[in-house]
Amino acid sequence: MKRQERVVSDGADDAVCSRIVSGQDMSAERLNDCVAEMARETGFNHYLLAEFPRGDRSGFASNCLACNWPQELIDFYEEVDLFYCCKLVAALKKTAMPVLCDKASFESTAANQENQRLAALFTVHGLKTTFAFALHDMHLRQYIFAFSGERARLTRAEVMEQVFRAMEFLELFGQQNPVEKPSESLGNREIECLRWSAAGKSSEEIAIILDLSAHTVVGYLKSAMRKLDSVNRMQAIARAFRYRLL
Repeated sequence: MKRQERVVSDGADDAVCSRIVSGQDMSAERLNDCVAEMARETGFNHYLLAEFPRGDRSGFASNCLACNWPQELIDFYEEVDLFYCCKLVAALKKTAMPVLCDKASFESTAANQENQRLAALFTVHGLKTTFAFALHDMHLRQYIFAFSGERARLTRAEVMEQVFRAMEFLELFGQQNPVEKPSESLGNREIECLRWSAAGKSSEEIAIILDLSAHTVVGYLKSAMRKLDSVNRMQAIARAFRYRLL
């Protein structure tokens, strides 16, 4: 058996599938250049790479990693706070496949008084059609790649090439940007209490499940909230999910 055939069957050599060399720089600046190159090669004028909005970090600016939108558009989009509920994000939540939005990709899915002005801004700047897909890195952080412009639908081969290139970039970016962690580690009991709280259980119910007193459960939850720098249980649960503790 040839070497490449053997390593593929063993799943031992990722270099067989990737052109990216392990250890190659993939800083935020380099990632921006890579996404910009992907946009140019497929005939799109604008690009966006963002973390998938979730929990207590749903805004546009806090999730944006690479973008060449006009500053006027970025400022207005952050102000109206529609990224987490836009049509593109809603579409990507329903499929693992790439999507093509040919109208109002970044508008809110609900009726909103800012939608008309927003649509006009996107049109003026040439962001009429958006090709996008979602991917996650080895830490299970999910990202959105979106390319906007006026070009026609991509071919299947172009879509496959873009998705695979994005996977290569994220592989190195994930290696060089470890998952965010709380400043202080949570204990097993604190995580257990958060997990049951996320399942909708009250302190009294959690106490019965874990064979503890309700007072002790409240103590664990307060400790978890402090370590997660949260003001209430809901925020603590959201941050625990972001840190992959639950």
